Amino acid sequence: MQFDTAIIGAGAAGMMCAAHAPGRVLIVDHARAPGEKIRISGGGRCNFTNLHTNPDAFLSNNPHFAKSALARYTQWDFIDLIDSHGIDWHEKTLGQLFCDGSAKQIVAMLREMMEQNGVEMYLNSSASGFEQTSDHFSFQLQTPDKIMTITAKNLIVATGGKSIPKMGATGLAYDIATQFGIPVTPTRPALVPFTFADSRFAPLSGTATHSIVRAGTVSFEEAMLFTHRGLSGPAILQASSYWDEGTPISVNICPGPDLLSQLRAQRQTAGRRNFTTELARLLPGRLVDHLATIHDLSGNLADWSDTRLTTLITALQDWQLTPSGTEGYRTAEVTLGGIDTDALSSKTMATKAHPNLYFIGEAVDVTGWLGGYNFQWAWSSAMVTALALSA
Repeated sequence: MQFDTAIIGAGAAGMMCAAHAPGRVLIVDHARAPGEKIRISGGGRCNFTNLHTNPDAFLSNNPHFAKSALARYTQWDFIDLIDSHGIDWHEKTLGQLFCDGSAKQIVAMLREMMEQNGVEMYLNSSASGFEQTSDHFSFQLQTPDKIMTITAKNLIVATGGKSIPKMGATGLAYDIATQFGIPVTPTRPALVPFTFADSRFAPLSGTATHSIVRAGTVSFEEAMLFTHRGLSGPAILQASSYWDEGTPISVNICPGPDLLSQLRAQRQTAGRRNFTTELARLLPGRLVDHLATIHDLSGNLADWSDTRLTTLITALQDWQLTPSGTEGYRTAEVTLGGIDTDALSSKTMATKAHPNLYFIGEAVDVTGWLGGYNFQWAWSSAMVTALALSA
């Protein structure tokens, strides 16, 4: 079977590219249904982009690489697309956009667009034995009932990273890259919860608090969640992308209004009350109980001088914690690292060594923040590739 373009991976990037690529297009995936990560994302409502998308919200060995694709197909372009398909949406927080209805609407839209574009899709199928000749690529396609040899002028790899293996994630993109001499940067789980070997936070499991979490020089102010295994929540997931194993993170658990002023005011009106009782008015009670095992919180509030209050607050605003590790690819939302951007064209996503071989989406060493940024990278990288094929 001969095609103009063969796309490996029917996720967000692969489907978007297939829907816009010219000529005869094939898309292949080993899953039983396309767009599975879209379907489960955002609690089933798909956080499909972010109003504040800009290159600064992405990690890469080359921080400039994503600029071209993000500028040529923006969040506003994708919003226009779903508006044209009658998909209602809303902003939840921090520019994060979700479907009013279901993430399945995004999958259905992409399937409809692929059908209109005449795309041939094979699911529950695998591709292997990739080879390149002077004018095309070839590989073996194994479907549930037969094996076929596929040839295509263009080969687009959109198989994502290693995150969430239960959804079928593999390192296939990296294997294909290695086969064709394309370098791959070190990969690791990102947007992932931290774990602590001693299960120190198990008694606090389910407790959430507003916080500022810093890893290295980068900090995020959002909710933090204590779990049986360690720490999670948006602020933790964001910081995990910047964390180096074996190093501490800094957690500020009282970033809001001036805690010293609040406690001083309470000291005037409730000085005879136990200090932990009054602190629990400002922080979650179970968290205060835990802090009492680390700091001396004894005495009534009236017994606490400004100096003692300041010393405690300073400690709470820079709580140094060294995770044992992360929960790994099992729960990671994305994979950090991937196909080396130095080997790709930022304008077309084609490999410099093989102009008709492309890598798009999460497989590439471009990783966005939490909150719809990674989907926008999928849409943007897919579209610049489709435009390059149409040129």
